[in-house]
Amino acid sequence: MQQPLISILIPFKNTEDYLSECLESIVLQTYTHWELLIVDDHSTDASYSLVASYANKDPRITLLKNNGKGIIQALQTAFTASKGDYITRMDSDDIMTSEKLHVLLNNLQTKGKQHVATGLVHYFSEKGISDGYRKYETWLNQLTQKGTNYSDIYKECVIPSPCWMLHRDDLLAIDAFNPTRYPEDYDLTFRFYKHNYTVIPCDTVLHHWRDYGTRASRTDANYAENSFIDIKLHYFLDIDYDNLRPLVVWGAGQKGKTIAKKLIAKDIPFIWICDNPKKIGKHIYDQELKPFRFLEELNQPQSIVSVANPKEQEIIKAYFKTQDSYPMQDYFFFC
Repeated sequence: MQQPLISILIPFKNTEDYLSECLESIVLQTYTHWELLIVDDHSTDASYSLVASYANKDPRITLLKNNGKGIIQALQTAFTASKGDYITRMDSDDIMTSEKLHVLLNNLQTKGKQHVATGLVHYFSEKGISDGYRKYETWLNQLTQKGTNYSDIYKECVIPSPCWMLHRDDLLAIDAFNPTRYPEDYDLTFRFYKHNYTVIPCDTVLHHWRDYGTRASRTDANYAENSFIDIKLHYFLDIDYDNLRPLVVWGAGQKGKTIAKKLIAKDIPFIWICDNPKKIGKHIYDQELKPFRFLEELNQPQSIVSVANPKEQEIIKAYFKTQDSYPMQDYFFFC
């Protein structure tokens, strides 16, 4: 019985320094029945020639050019050309562990459709990993180990963009990579959540995630902070918002102000609260800031919390518990 075909999708642009390590990690996979659709997004270095040399030696590698521009259109090109029943994505500057495809496929075959297979990730860098990235790695891996990724989906992207696998039918069902909405990995994760795809717990490191100063997530405007707030609000209003309940924004820092401004632009009414005595009673964008205990005067409010400080978040969670309020139902941390 022939093994199922896995299609690996890779967009690349000017990553010649890292492509060889990436491609070697794919060629050396313990699971061998795969095809690689790798799409050049208008590279100006020697990346295209490097990939072409691999494609000439291995018929499983198909090198394509992006007729459009950007990661999403490159992914659309790769997905359209793919033939596998199972689809995964990879970044051109990262490294797969040798058993990555085998573990992801085995987990998916065990659980069936409408599941997302993922794995633990490990950041690495020639210059060392910042404390922020290491904390993100730890947080993300803790979610993945339990399969509770969606519980914090409004904080950050909870599925690592280069470390997931789904059945083709499930990607088609959610119209993956359409429309062009960045950050594309976060958008895709929200689609998994919206369609109730279950994340399969995994306790194995499957992906080595490279960090360096010029990677797209650091330099591309599509991954700026406002883009993340836009996508969080888009899906919150689409999936979890109940317009029959009062909406509350908790926090008047920069993120709270940005969220408030965007809600005003969408003509969505909300109540603005904070626990900063210097701001309570003041008006920002013609909205009066009320003390956080004003929540107790509202009938079943839903709260967007924009407070980022971890200690303050724990205090806020404890307060919500006294009010019999539940995460991802009554309150949502946006940072």
